[in-house]
Amino acid sequence: MTRLFLPFESEPPRKAGRGFRFLRYPDVPLHVLLPNIFTLLGLCAGLTAIRMAIEGRYDIAIAAIVIAAFFDAIDGRLARFLKGGSRFGAELDSLADFANFGVAPAIIIFTWGLGELKSIGWIVVMVFALCAALRLARFNVTLDSNEPDWKGNYFIGVPVPAGAIIVLLPLYLDGFGIPNIKFFSPAILAYTIVIAALMISRVPTFSGKLTGHKVGRDYVIPILVLAGIFAAILVTYPFTTLTCGTFIYLAFVPISSLRYRNIEKQMVEDAKSENSSSATSRHDAKKTVTILEQLTEKQPNE
Repeated sequence: MTRLFLPFESEPPRKAGRGFRFLRYPDVPLHVLLPNIFTLLGLCAGLTAIRMAIEGRYDIAIAAIVIAAFFDAIDGRLARFLKGGSRFGAELDSLADFANFGVAPAIIIFTWGLGELKSIGWIVVMVFALCAALRLARFNVTLDSNEPDWKGNYFIGVPVPAGAIIVLLPLYLDGFGIPNIKFFSPAILAYTIVIAALMISRVPTFSGKLTGHKVGRDYVIPILVLAGIFAAILVTYPFTTLTCGTFIYLAFVPISSLRYRNIEKQMVEDAKSENSSSATSRHDAKKTVTILEQLTEKQPNE
């Protein structure tokens, strides 16, 4: 019996029963589908951002990018929490990230201000989209690498969702009320190239994956209140909040890089010290064995 749709995962099928010729694929648990639903919702937000940019409604386009980033942060954590990760979900997440944070911001910037530069503006936004694709590809191939646990607290290069949000800084300044921001097109071109370079760079940036897994009971209510206040400020003063957030993030890039280098240097020194102590222990053990052998040889034979 031919199926109308392909199965969710490439799992080996099971025989449906004795005497049946068709095969039955195992059912997919609901907790495996939930992260993919959030991924698709984020993709819908990214595609909506592209439409809003074409229509010139940049405030809604920016909001859609922020919503897509929120869903992107939720789906991965939800998959780890529910233990619902799958290869299908990982591939879908990468494709959605490229559309949401590579293609959509490029189109928004081009239609907003760089379109007047024609070919030069298009080349710059295309470079940004290509760097986003390269960043995602590099991230996917390094997922299975065996790295120390402390490195999980850092990204190598600016992650694509963060790059998509901070590259829209000229639009935030325009919405903030700075006059004639579009006339600084050379600076906007240079800024877009810098963010694209940061995404594919080896600059360590703080991720926070290893922090905040558990929260003390006394801090639950304050954290919820702060989260509500931040959401209210973001909705009430979106351009001000995004502008401040972008500058804070850019300021933390050199700080996180310096912190990463210090930890790496400390780990190397600890490893050298451990190897030195191990070598000393082996030398002492060898020396002890030699002394015992000499004492044994000096004893008279019975």
